[in-house]
Amino acid sequence: MGLTFVLNLVWEFAQLRLYTLWYSADGIRIAWSLLHCTLGDVVIALAMFVVAGIMLWCVDWPELHPWPGGVIVVIGTMAFTAWSEWYNVYRAGNWAYTASMPMIFGIGLSPLMQWLILPPMIVAMHRRLGTMLFGRHNVQSTNSTYGFTRNQP
Repeated sequence: MGLTFVLNLVWEFAQLRLYTLWYSADGIRIAWSLLHCTLGDVVIALAMFVVAGIMLWCVDWPELHPWPGGVIVVIGTMAFTAWSEWYNVYRAGNWAYTASMPMIFGIGLSPLMQWLILPPMIVAMHRRLGTMLFGRHNVQSTNSTYGFTRNQP
């Protein structure tokens, strides 16, 4: 989740000028919003990583089933983000887009792209860093329908 926090913080900072907050708030409110939104992103990612694990019956799905797990996470996070952006922009008025925010069906494209790009990056980095830091592990799925095994040196 540390990796998720860092990548989402960078994304939130990069897209900040696409929201009116950048132009209407002081530095402390902007910093608080960045932290608040990043922590929310971590919770969203964690929830969807757990959902993927439950749906695949595999805790270590990033290693054993990265493609199906990644698809579950991307679809789930994008669906939640589409609803959240719609609700917070048009219903609750918690934030607003600037004219420079690219839109698709009235929803900001940047937050949607965040969840199309970051989860696959996180899975790929998890797989790479896990191998580099911990080496290969002999992991076998407990779900007999998958039957995948990784060899250990």
